[in-house]
Amino acid sequence: MSEGFFSKKEVESQSRPDGKVYSCISCGNYKNAITKKMVPYGNFKKGILNVGEYPEELDDSRGLPFQSKGGRLLKRTYEKYGIDLVDDCLNINVIRCRPLTDDGEERLPTNFEIDCCRRFILKEIKERKPKIIMVFGMLAVYSLIGHRFKKSLEGITKWRGWTIPDQDFQAWLCPIFSPSQLLKDDENVAQIIFEQDIKNALIKLNEPFREYKEPTIHYVKNLNVLTTITSDIAFDYETTGVKPHLTEHKIICASVAYEDDKVYAFMMPDEKRRQPFINLLENPYIGKIAHNMKYEHTWSINKLNTEVQNWKWDTMQMAHILDNRPGITGLKFQTYVQFGIIDYSSEIEPFLNGIDNKNANSLNRIEELIKTEEGKQKLMRYCALDSIFEFRLAKLQQDEIFNVFH
Repeated sequence: MSEGFFSKKEVESQSRPDGKVYSCISCGNYKNAITKKMVPYGNFKKGILNVGEYPEELDDSRGLPFQSKGGRLLKRTYEKYGIDLVDDCLNINVIRCRPLTDDGEERLPTNFEIDCCRRFILKEIKERKPKIIMVFGMLAVYSLIGHRFKKSLEGITKWRGWTIPDQDFQAWLCPIFSPSQLLKDDENVAQIIFEQDIKNALIKLNEPFREYKEPTIHYVKNLNVLTTITSDIAFDYETTGVKPHLTEHKIICASVAYEDDKVYAFMMPDEKRRQPFINLLENPYIGKIAHNMKYEHTWSINKLNTEVQNWKWDTMQMAHILDNRPGITGLKFQTYVQFGIIDYSSEIEPFLNGIDNKNANSLNRIEELIKTEEGKQKLMRYCALDSIFEFRLAKLQQDEIFNVFH
């Protein structure tokens, strides 16, 4: 799924559409910093890249990252697991110059300032090829994920603890609480979580990086090919809205993943030609997988006059059972944190939003998209990838549950 380290779009320009340029001059923090444009520090023997939030006063005066109380806390924590902060790691912050107010007071960097420095971090990742990228705090999450993840990032609680096989960076990306933030917390809970997350992340040093090959998508018109399927499937619909109850609503296309890298995708045909698909849905011997099965079940009943038989797995419900944090059960989020594939949907999603956001029965703009053959192809590919990731996610969740009980 990956195009390599970075897409052409990410590296071809440092300017925003509004005309602001991502540069040290436009940022301006270097003017007040003692250490201007602080460089990464460490011998990097074990391939660990630590990305902190910003240089604090002691860092600025010494010209090195992670010198403050938070840095010393991280150093002590690493030592418990046999890691030396300087010898085994490369240390960097999301911005290279200490951010100060006009009155000389320390402050948090702005998103724009982080955007200005992002290119330096991306350059280090591309050249040094870390095994693990430890992402400390929400500012670091924004720096490394925010420009690629097209949905709301929310807070660090949503991100901490995941060990993400980031396919763009070809490294395990591990968001963790900022050590400086822990010093402001009087409770011990955050400290315990912090140490546990570091311990879990360091396990990845001895684990091969998890890569995923591009799935084979069969774009079909004759649905008789579905009669060859004999094992569990994940299937997905793209429809004209969220709820199917209006007469004008339709299922536009569907996809059926029958292996973790093989999927059929098709525009929904007329009643006569869709019968092989209906037979597949009604087959009680073939298990069905979906991400929020209620959606596919309801649309099948209302628009295909078919009740799906043998529902086996709901990947959205299981994501909640395995981790009940809010905001983590969406398929796009799960696809990124589990498989490291960060965006395959942003080109299509504007057409899937309801025209009237206050009405759950509102039509979306999907029929605008399919006016061209290119639009149909894009929609079927998006639908196919949904099914593939549901299939892969179900297997991963099943393995996780098996490991819990054995």
